Amino acid sequence: MGRKTKVALTVGAAGVAAWAASKVVAKPQPRPRKEALEFKDPVVLSHRGGMTSTPEHTMAAFSNSAELGVHGFAVDIRLTKDEEIVLFHDETADRTTDFSGKISDYTIDELKKADAGYMFEDEDGQFPFRGRGEKVISLRELLTAYPHMLIAINLKDSPDTYEGSLMPSKLWRLLEETGSEERVIVMSAFDEQTDRFNLYAQNKVAIGAGNDEVKKAYASFSSKFGHLYNPRADLFCITEKMGPFPMNTESFISFLSNLNVAVYYTNVSDKETIAKLLVAGAAGFITDKPALAMEVIQQNS
Repeated sequence: MGRKTKVALTVGAAGVAAWAASKVVAKPQPRPRKEALEFKDPVVLSHRGGMTSTPEHTMAAFSNSAELGVHGFAVDIRLTKDEEIVLFHDETADRTTDFSGKISDYTIDELKKADAGYMFEDEDGQFPFRGRGEKVISLRELLTAYPHMLIAINLKDSPDTYEGSLMPSKLWRLLEETGSEERVIVMSAFDEQTDRFNLYAQNKVAIGAGNDEVKKAYASFSSKFGHLYNPRADLFCITEKMGPFPMNTESFISFLSNLNVAVYYTNVSDKETIAKLLVAGAAGFITDKPALAMEVIQQNS
């Protein structure tokens, strides 16, 4: 046996020994259960209220989805010039309203004068919500209007911005004031934002995984060192793939579920995919087509 072969075997044996030892020593800590995620059946959250038949983030959209029987809504939030939290996806008002410029350059009272349905175009190329009185909504208004709905709140402002630096504390204060701690999920693509929010919340609120946390979990799972992974989030809201890596397998969902981490899927809009994910163990869906998701779940229940 050559010297290189002996070295390779020695390194391999050491790796196996380290893996075996870690299996004995490591004790993964499942996440404490959060009331916001305690549902017996798969959850349907309408994305921004549902965007196929009504303007996003408007009362028309939320009302329409609520009538379908959804469990709640997934919304995006940003901070205004006077530090009020509003429901808005984009950094600017241009795409959805008759205003232009950054949300952070307007006060809440100024934004209330915008037509939030102005740019919504239906399948016939018409603009049926123009002049219908749809307004920009604050998060406080939504929490008050739907006190029994689950709300997934996505912090959009980057932690490097002034608005982003204020958002975690502002959001926590609002949730405390409205008594909404146990019926919301707070998430952000920026792990730093949810970490900072949790400094205030102290694990009283369900937390969604950011991009880094998702990558860390998948790396642990796929490397067979999953027993070393301790989740820092209560919910993974993910797409079916992360680059070339499949995130929709029964084994990955089971890996997270065993740690009390719920798995919701986004960007799913066809019956076949929803049905497939239900079989794999998906706990919920954030979708632009809530009626379709509700129909598939009922058919498969």
